[in-house]
Amino acid sequence: MARPRTFDEDRALEAAMRAFWAKGYEATSTQDLCEATGLGRSSIYNTFASKRDLFRRALGRYVDTMTARQCTVLEDASLSGADRIRALFALIIDGEYEVRGNGRSIGCLTVNTTIELARYEEPEIAALLERDLARRLDDLRAALEAGRRDGSVTSERGADSLARFLNAVIGGMRVSAQGGADRATLEAVAATALDALTS
Repeated sequence: MARPRTFDEDRALEAAMRAFWAKGYEATSTQDLCEATGLGRSSIYNTFASKRDLFRRALGRYVDTMTARQCTVLEDASLSGADRIRALFALIIDGEYEVRGNGRSIGCLTVNTTIELARYEEPEIAALLERDLARRLDDLRAALEAGRRDGSVTSERGADSLARFLNAVIGGMRVSAQGGADRATLEAVAATALDALTS
């Protein structure tokens, strides 16, 4: 008869997510995961099967948490379309300066993973990232279309092109923060992107 688990799996998954977020998939060792979660190797592998499985679940947790938070802002019908996007930029910038490692931003786990694992065949992880991207683009498009209706977005460019542009700007801001860009720099980038919605 198997012994019952004596640890909180959800808390262990959160700790593993933060370890992968700070160091990336390849650089996070099993020992790093043991130290982060407080579990022994056997507990990690009995629960999560492999480092890859643990990473996939940690990335899924990150996506569920972070994308949901961003989508809540973009779906806020009390704000104009442009103000939803302005609020999203504020959320992103605040996040870059709340979560730091070694004095710098650790960025976004989905952006980091896209960059790190682009050269590998990881179909499950790629599918997870594609679903996350599709959801974020859908909500950006919806906010832009709301902005068209309320007059706060006047650019003649299509909502799809603008959504992809804003997504690329956000990814670039996250990488810039990892490289040491300060808050004022990111705020200037965000302001320039917002200007594009009315030009």
